[in-house]
Amino acid sequence: MSEPFKFKQFEISQDRCAMKLGTDGVLLGAWTTVRNSPETILDIGSGTGVIALMLAQRSNAEVIDAIEIDSNAYEQCVENFEGSLWGDRLYCYHAGLDEFIEEIEDTYDLIVCNPPFYSETVTSGSLQRDQARQNEFLPFDELLKGVSALMSKNGIFSTIIPFKEKDNFIRMAASFQLFLSSCMHVKGNPTAEVKRVLLEFIREEKQCEVVGLTIEKERHEYTTNYINLTKDFYLKM
Repeated sequence: MSEPFKFKQFEISQDRCAMKLGTDGVLLGAWTTVRNSPETILDIGSGTGVIALMLAQRSNAEVIDAIEIDSNAYEQCVENFEGSLWGDRLYCYHAGLDEFIEEIEDTYDLIVCNPPFYSETVTSGSLQRDQARQNEFLPFDELLKGVSALMSKNGIFSTIIPFKEKDNFIRMAASFQLFLSSCMHVKGNPTAEVKRVLLEFIREEKQCEVVGLTIEKERHEYTTNYINLTKDFYLKM
């Protein structure tokens, strides 16, 4: 059994999760705004539970729900929640988004999702890993339809996707009356292309601010902006 990954205020066991901890999830958990002081938060496709745990650390939300369809990841997420300081505020449902919507009547002030985004069907030989990586298992339009149904009137939706999917995703979101309010382009180093984009949506149209983030100046030397974003979480920042 592999050792848990230790953050400053919690740790993550991930030996049973198909998708291991990665920079994307940590970026999303750190960047997502809590400016509207959400009382209720939903993490769609929680995996290890890292994003929900980061938001528990950053906010006073009384209800932080997560949904996870894969049974191994679900069990591990529950374990990570129960082992944390915020176990009384965190709850994981073993469900897909469609069945969750049918069961739940509440809405959420903040919804986050680090979605599966490989639109090309490339099989790794593991259904569990493919499910966690490929958006045929949670197509963007289904995700956005679900978010539109579950987000409160003044709610916020935050996600991270490949940069090449950005324009299509924003157009699709607008068809569900979800409008881009904040955007961050992420690249690995100063000479790299932008590979990821963090997007925030609300229910009203407004001017969107676009900022950039470079993770490393050179190998293992992190930029000040990246350190400032993640220093409340990573032990070595």
